[in-house]
Amino acid sequence: MRLDKFLSNTTDLTRSLAKKAMHREEVMVDGVVVKNPATQVGSHNRVSWLGQSLALVGTRYLMLHKPAGVECSARRGLYPLAHELIELPKTERLNPVGRLDVDTTGLVLMTDDGQWSHRITSPKRRCEKVYDVKLAEPLEGEEARRAIEAFREGVLLDGEEHPTKPAELEMIDAQRARLVLIEGKYHQVKRMFAAIGNHVTDLHRSSIGPIALDAALAPGEWRHLSEDEVAAF
Repeated sequence: MRLDKFLSNTTDLTRSLAKKAMHREEVMVDGVVVKNPATQVGSHNRVSWLGQSLALVGTRYLMLHKPAGVECSARRGLYPLAHELIELPKTERLNPVGRLDVDTTGLVLMTDDGQWSHRITSPKRRCEKVYDVKLAEPLEGEEARRAIEAFREGVLLDGEEHPTKPAELEMIDAQRARLVLIEGKYHQVKRMFAAIGNHVTDLHRSSIGPIALDAALAPGEWRHLSEDEVAAF
């Protein structure tokens, strides 16, 4: 790897600023000042900037218990960003594996491994996501039965040309439901219930595929995935 790229990957320096740091003789490789940004370095080299040893950040796989009021986005908006809750270097490189709305809570997987992320989000994988839903209006009896059947057959959402893929709806009580989806359209859960004349007041994602949200994680907390959890996809 080029030295300037190595510096940009391990510090807050851009490649342009890394070149300037080298020109100021702030960068050393194996104890020797290096000014050439094209110098090739690898894991066998000892690289330092202003006396601080640097090391590449490896590939990371995390689960986050996303609280309400946090955005799953790379761009600064009105709310804090999900990666800002993670106390690791270079968290801006961590991307959510499927987003949640700002007011939706629950499981968010985060990684800087794009191929792993694609294996989960690709429509061909039909990865199940489970949501706990609270409704504004009671849904019971014959009305609930019709909703379950409609979701199983697919619902045509406002503005869409094709109905949703089959989804499994289970009513826990008159105003609480469990919904299993295999796709992720924009605001899909809320739009599905709106299509049958109801309104979602609270939404929480409890699992993605075989990975369930760790019950030990409070809102805003995170942990690394285990090797088995990573391999599950």
